[in-house]
Amino acid sequence: MWNQEWERLSDKDKEEFPRIVNLLLSKTFILRDQFDPKTKNLIINKDYRYIERHFNLLNDYLKLAGWHIQSDGYLGVLAAYNRYGTNRYRLDKHTTYFLYTLRLIYEEQREKLTLAKHGFTTVGELVEKMYNLGLVEKKPPDNSLREGLNTLKRFQIIDRIEGDWTSPETRVIIYPSILLLVTNEKIAHVYDSLTEEGDEDEVIEPDALD
Repeated sequence: MWNQEWERLSDKDKEEFPRIVNLLLSKTFILRDQFDPKTKNLIINKDYRYIERHFNLLNDYLKLAGWHIQSDGYLGVLAAYNRYGTNRYRLDKHTTYFLYTLRLIYEEQREKLTLAKHGFTTVGELVEKMYNLGLVEKKPPDNSLREGLNTLKRFQIIDRIEGDWTSPETRVIIYPSILLLVTNEKIAHVYDSLTEEGDEDEVIEPDALD
C-alpha cells in the first residue's frame, strides 16, 4: 500500500511529495530534459527524477483519485491523466492552430532529431506555416500569440529560448511531450475539425493515454 511506502520516505522527500503531486496535476507533462533560461541549455529536471524514484508510490496515491501516471523513458516524458475523462482543458481556436502546426513542424524534423528528441522553430516560422496551411490569413493578434503560446508552455509542450512571443525572431523549443498530446491519428482528426468546424474549441489531453 502507498501509505507503507510513504512511511519509508525521508523527511525531505515527504516535504517534496505534495508539491510534486500538484505539479503533475497542474502541468500534465513532466520532462526529463528541460530548457534552463539561465544557462540557455537543456538540463536534467530534478522533479522528473523524483517521480522516477517514487513512481509506484505516486501512482498508487493518485489512483485513489482516479489518476494515472504514464512513463515514456524513451521520450523522457511523464504524463498524468484522469481515468474518468474529467479535468480537461479546452484550447481556443488560435491555440489549437499553434498546437497543430507545432506538431507538424516537429514531425518534419523528427528524422533529424538525435538523442535530445527536441524540435526547434521560431514564431515567424510557426505563423508562416499556419498561413501556408490556410489556417490564418494574417499574423494572429499579439494577445492571441502571447496567451496561446504561454498556455502551451505551461503544459510543458514548448518553451521560449529568447525573445517575446510576438516577435517573429523568437526561438521556440518543441518538447517531445507533443507526441503524446497529438498523435499521428490526431493530426488528421484535428485537421478535419479545423477545416470543417473552424470556430470550435479543442480539448487538450494526452491522446496516447486514453
